[in-house]
Amino acid sequence: METIIFDGEDGTELELGILEQTRVNGSVYLLVVDPEDSDDEGAAAYILKDISEDGDEEGCYVFVEDDTEYDAVYKVFEAMLEDIEFDN
Repeated sequence: METIIFDGEDGTELELGILEQTRVNGSVYLLVVDPEDSDDEGAAAYILKDISEDGDEEGCYVFVEDDTEYDAVYKVFEAMLEDIEFDN
């Protein structure tokens, strides 16, 4: 699984595994999990949005916090990954 290093607000680094990527309304979104947080029932999944500018060498991601945006992107990922059960 490809991973991404996410810098937390408290200065800690969190390595997240990328399950899927999609583009919605011109923005790139990643569906990620914390590989260390998995158990028999699965892992918590998060949606990140790429807010980097054109020409940036690396992507800049933030957690999607807007409920309307989250719900729309969640539905896209849910359709893309029909074989994975999501608890919203």
